[in-house]
Amino acid sequence: MTKPATIHDIAREAGVSASTVSRVLNGTVPVAENKRAAVLDVINRWNYRPNVVAQGLARGRAGVIGVLTQAMFSPFYGEIYQGIEQGLHGSAFHPMFASGNWRTAEETTALDLLLQRQADGLIVLWGTLPDQQLQQVAGQRPLIAIGRSIAGFERQCLRVDDVQGGYQATRHLIDLGHRRIAHITGLLAQQDARDRREGYLRALADAGLPAEPQLVVEGDFAEQSGLLAMQALLARAARFTAIFVANDQMAYGARLALYRYGIRVPDDISIIGFDDQVGSAYTTPPLTTVRQPTQAMGRAAAQAIVRMLNDEPLDLPTFATELIIRESTALYRN
Repeated sequence: MTKPATIHDIAREAGVSASTVSRVLNGTVPVAENKRAAVLDVINRWNYRPNVVAQGLARGRAGVIGVLTQAMFSPFYGEIYQGIEQGLHGSAFHPMFASGNWRTAEETTALDLLLQRQADGLIVLWGTLPDQQLQQVAGQRPLIAIGRSIAGFERQCLRVDDVQGGYQATRHLIDLGHRRIAHITGLLAQQDARDRREGYLRALADAGLPAEPQLVVEGDFAEQSGLLAMQALLARAARFTAIFVANDQMAYGARLALYRYGIRVPDDISIIGFDDQVGSAYTTPPLTTVRQPTQAMGRAAAQAIVRMLNDEPLDLPTFATELIIRESTALYRN
């Protein structure tokens, strides 16, 4: 063959109709064994690969799940991507990723791209798109959101309790005897960052400890912002013996700043992160953190979108955070 074969080419070679070839490929209607064998023989000899896009569109589906993400190369999002791929494994769907990079205009462009590619359903990871925009899309095709809540579509939103996670992190430091606890927040335009800060404040209040604004600095969830935020805290000369950092990536940067200032962890300052990324068990010292089950969340979102596409009942699980104690936190020492 000098050009890609079509089902009509296969049909002529096998001595059957094109509809018979189509039935063999789709496997939806029984075909006489002799005809099926003839078709498969030609397919194998020609190493024929059907146009799955054309097949999908003919059935009214593209076989694609659009994933609107934010930071394509983030290790945090990488865990979710793995979960999504696991959740789609064995189904008729494959993921297509597009990143918005936490910029509303870029998110809109990425969303439009996924819709133009005829994505059968969408998984939206966090982001800054307004509810109204996502409500419109969710009214047209299946949509699952991770890390955010969309008004009117709450049953299709998958989140962990970030307030509880922030509380767990701060309470752990309090239980170790720390009374002056700093906090590097995530980007406060995001709900998860605000919720983790709320957990921090609640834990302080429950312990009868004052909330001190000079001990709180905003970051943006990236490593460099953790380093800069820690430098800002140290420059304020505000005394603290422990710090809750709103994600592990910023905690890595904060730990580097402490190292450069000759401050020992956990001997001088205890530090706790959030997420429990894979690398957190291998930092020096290994990072105490609050685990959120990112891979399981991605897997659950993918399975949920497939259920929606198959008109099956939607039942998203509830995920809880878990305190993971390692060696970056220790008892307060006078």
